[in-house]
Amino acid sequence: MTTFIALLRAVNLGGSTQVSMTGLKDLLDGEGFDKVRTLLNSGNLVFQTGRGKSEELEHRLETLIARRFGRSTDVFVRSASEWHEVLAQNPFELEAEKDPGHLQLTSLKAAPSAESWAGLRSAIQGRERFVGHGRHAYIVYPDGVGRSKLTAALIERKLGTRSTSRNWNTARKLDGLAAG
Repeated sequence: MTTFIALLRAVNLGGSTQVSMTGLKDLLDGEGFDKVRTLLNSGNLVFQTGRGKSEELEHRLETLIARRFGRSTDVFVRSASEWHEVLAQNPFELEAEKDPGHLQLTSLKAAPSAESWAGLRSAIQGRERFVGHGRHAYIVYPDGVGRSKLTAALIERKLGTRSTSRNWNTARKLDGLAAG
């Protein structure tokens, strides 16, 4: 059995984005996933399964959620070991320690090209800083995410792939939950 972390994009933000975390847990339990746990009410799951790779699980979860909840959402799945390694590679250690609420870990559906990363860098208008590689980006929002022009829409447009972000506190809590 492998432990995985799944992040749902843009759920429980109000209106038509509602997905019950209890309902989601029950759905996965009923579909044969083991030790299903949720974190917060923002679409964070930890589970175990012996079936499938991350990309296959993403598709399976997206299909199950669409059928059960009647809404389409992107799901980002990482193995617990991959998630732990991504956290260990954080280039913003000082920010993680002193201001973790303004540090975001962004997960991507696909790894952008070097040109796409450069395009995102050139689009930043504020004091935000980021380091991106593979299917993840670490972004510091010193003035807060809510005031930033470095939005999810801009990130996705410049990188050419879908994304979802969690603040550093949540990313660490997911790591701890996955470690058991």
